[in-house]
Amino acid sequence: MQHLTMQLEKLQTNAAIRGILPDALVTVVSVQWFGSEALELTYKTPAGKVANELLYRHDEPRLELVEQGRPWSFDGDGALFRLVSEAHRIRLAHLFDPVLAVHTSMVDPLPHQITAVYEVMLPRQPLRFLLADDPGAGKTIMAGLLIKELVARGDLQRCLIVCPGSLAEQWQDELYRRFHLPFEILTNDKLEAARTGNWFLETNLVIARLDKLSRNEDVQQKLQAPDCRWDLVVCDEAHKMSATVFGNEVKYTKRYKLGQILSTLTRHFLLMSATPHNGKEADFQLFMALLDGDRFEGRFRDGVHTADVSDLMRRMVKERLLKFDGTPLFPERIAYTVPYKLSDPEAALYQAVTEYVREEFNRAEALENDKRAGTVGFALTILQRRLASSPEAIYQSLRRRRERLESRLRELEVLHRGGQAAPIFAPSLPTLDSDDVDDLDEAPDNEVEAAEEAILDQATAARSMAELRIEIDTLRRLEAQALAVRRSGNDTKWCELASLLGEVFTPAALADRIEEPKAPYGAGSIPPPTPSPHQKLVIFTEHRDTLNYLEGRITTLLGRKDAVVIIHGGIGREARLKVQESFKHDPEVQVLLATDAAGEGINLQRAHLMVNYDLP
Repeated sequence: MQHLTMQLEKLQTNAAIRGILPDALVTVVSVQWFGSEALELTYKTPAGKVANELLYRHDEPRLELVEQGRPWSFDGDGALFRLVSEAHRIRLAHLFDPVLAVHTSMVDPLPHQITAVYEVMLPRQPLRFLLADDPGAGKTIMAGLLIKELVARGDLQRCLIVCPGSLAEQWQDELYRRFHLPFEILTNDKLEAARTGNWFLETNLVIARLDKLSRNEDVQQKLQAPDCRWDLVVCDEAHKMSATVFGNEVKYTKRYKLGQILSTLTRHFLLMSATPHNGKEADFQLFMALLDGDRFEGRFRDGVHTADVSDLMRRMVKERLLKFDGTPLFPERIAYTVPYKLSDPEAALYQAVTEYVREEFNRAEALENDKRAGTVGFALTILQRRLASSPEAIYQSLRRRRERLESRLRELEVLHRGGQAAPIFAPSLPTLDSDDVDDLDEAPDNEVEAAEEAILDQATAARSMAELRIEIDTLRRLEAQALAVRRSGNDTKWCELASLLGEVFTPAALADRIEEPKAPYGAGSIPPPTPSPHQKLVIFTEHRDTLNYLEGRITTLLGRKDAVVIIHGGIGREARLKVQESFKHDPEVQVLLATDAAGEGINLQRAHLMVNYDLP
């Protein structure tokens, strides 16, 4: 093509002109002059539409006459042609490579992941689906492959991932590292700094925390803005968006209502959960109504129907997950419980703390304020759980609670002497209803720990200073009893764990094992693991105090401080990954001690021995 400078006199019938329409050539149909300075141009667009425009001499600089050069002159810009042809090739790549996302991502997908994405989900247009494979099947990988494939096909520009708060960073890491998808996590700062006032409209790839969306009505309003539509919404741990049927009444949680909102805002809607069914068909059908309201909405009548969901759901259990060579993906899981009997001092402490908790529960139920009663109930439940964890955890919890309540009593006495009335329950203390307690279940581990400490240490059902003094005296007595148990060294639960560690790690056990096979372990017929100095063991506990206690005990038993690494909610993401790497690859590191934080999306498949020190 040759481009010529323009004069109005050169506008002739059938000439090709640039500058009339943005980014398009038009063909001249006719020209009618008005004097020598203006004319009316009638032209045809590339779509075949005829239109008119008045042109003056001052329009000449913006017009360009495009003349056809010699046929096949090959005098165009070669680099530009290459760029355009490559862009066109990439745009059509999915037509020639049926598994394009697999070949353009840092993943080695397994057979069940490929079939889920390419055979089950991609053919569904629009996609409304529940992916319910067992834990460990790699649902994050499947979601990433689906997103990447839809992007390659030009079918996805805006995607929202909703997940529990503790998994948001893991989703962000995985999607960027494996698929090069730059998702951003929704935060208060980003919401407030939005140029348009609505961050959702400005950001195409978003990860949002479930409780942030379900509890914050301002955020929900922004999410439901008229132009705020999504091509795909993925909900991880989607069973948390459940509704419950009690008798003839349906209880819709805030999370379920969020699921209903999200369902209307997107074309493709993918729910992911390893536990979609709680055993109640009515609840399950309410959950499936998020995907197809026409089929599942309305009153469920027991015995009249059960839903056929085969076209909306896929569930693969671990036993059916195979590698490409047909061998099972997961080794056989052997789980057994080690029973133990409390010593007399431990049993007496357990009984005394349980009695205290029961009395306080009864007093909490008598309070008129439901939220305060809920908060006190939550505090007492934590206390009961720590009692079952370790003597260290219950001692430290009782000590902190007694100190904080004494501090509150001193404040009240000062105010009372000054003639001021103040509530026993500290105004700064958070109050919880059932929804708040549910949210804490899903919050990041360090947030849960902070909330638990604040509530456990201060929430009391006392209604007067006299009642508060009585409770403090009770706590002082229990604390002394717990300290005596702790100092006695008579911790039956630890003794059981120590004997297991001895069987797994110590050279003496290894020598015994070589000379003479032992009888089967415990009451069952399952033998203990084969001892090895390089064995790897993961121990989970719910409480930081128990974690610190076990760290001291295990390092003493093994005789090396570097044999034990720990992960808890106060450890940042980067430090946590370093601990994970040292556990997986350093032969000197034998035991990983972790609170629930380590279970939040971290792959610990290097170890095949695991102990749950507390009942989850």
